[in-house]
Amino acid sequence: MTKLHYVHGSENHFFLLDVDELKDSLDDYQLSYLAKKLAQSDVLPYSDGLLVVNHSDHDECIGQMKVFNSDGSVASMCGNGLRCVGRYLAEKFDQTDFKVQTMQADLNVHVFDDIAKGVSWVGVQIAPVRFSPADLPYTNLDFDQIINEEIPEFSDHLKFTSMAVPNPHLISFVEDDADLEEPLFNLGTYLNQPNDYYPDGVNVNFAKILGKNKIFVRTFERGVGFTNACGTGMSATSMAFAMNYPELVDVNEPIDVFNPGGKVQTKVHTEPDNRWIQLMGNATFVGYIESDEVDLLSEPIQNNLVESGEEADYLAFIDTIKQ
Repeated sequence: MTKLHYVHGSENHFFLLDVDELKDSLDDYQLSYLAKKLAQSDVLPYSDGLLVVNHSDHDECIGQMKVFNSDGSVASMCGNGLRCVGRYLAEKFDQTDFKVQTMQADLNVHVFDDIAKGVSWVGVQIAPVRFSPADLPYTNLDFDQIINEEIPEFSDHLKFTSMAVPNPHLISFVEDDADLEEPLFNLGTYLNQPNDYYPDGVNVNFAKILGKNKIFVRTFERGVGFTNACGTGMSATSMAFAMNYPELVDVNEPIDVFNPGGKVQTKVHTEPDNRWIQLMGNATFVGYIESDEVDLLSEPIQNNLVESGEEADYLAFIDTIKQ
């Protein structure tokens, strides 16, 4: 039998599959199909994608992560997913500090003590941070980099910052709560269909400043749509917060980042030649589903979820930090 772990970071839900535990390997086409199959099931719990854990051939890494979105596309990076993969590998290899191979970088992971009863707390490195049009990419916008710029094609009253971490992100700080709904949905939908500006699509994040070192972020995620949380989106938005509003950010202290699924913390490192973010948050293992390996691709997967009890602990924690 094969275990599909059902996990989340800030209620950004995934199934996690360790392909090293399989008898027969699966290629990317099969994994993409599986991600869509899991997300589109009428009986399985909701998922934003599939986290694939594999061995790494990089000497400094104890494992590798690959992320398939719910539409089957591959994500360059996933901060919420990396926290869950980090916890899985930490328990598998009994380590608390290590590196994980991702598509574009080998990233540091640190497992902290639980932040509350039954709530694991994992810190992951989000890097590299890039601004050039080629790294995102964007086109038909007359900027060498987009940092706190007005873009009339996108909005008549908002300013935007764009960076790759390495997922591409477009960020705006809003004052009106209404902008977090229909305007965000409309812009996210537009830029993730064939368009003249972000040909490969882009994650769109709107944020509201709540105070010093405190923001709320909502994300329309490429390949998914609205999500409860986007780890790289919260990280990129934290970097934009520090760059655009330095008077409101003490980079020596964590930034509290609230989202529809809860809260994470970030620490931004803003040195121009070494920008990166540490993303710290929960890695909750809701439970697992067992399936015959041959049924992963060929048969419907039954919802025989064995719950761990961690979701109740996470919800109790969220009740204590609600704004």
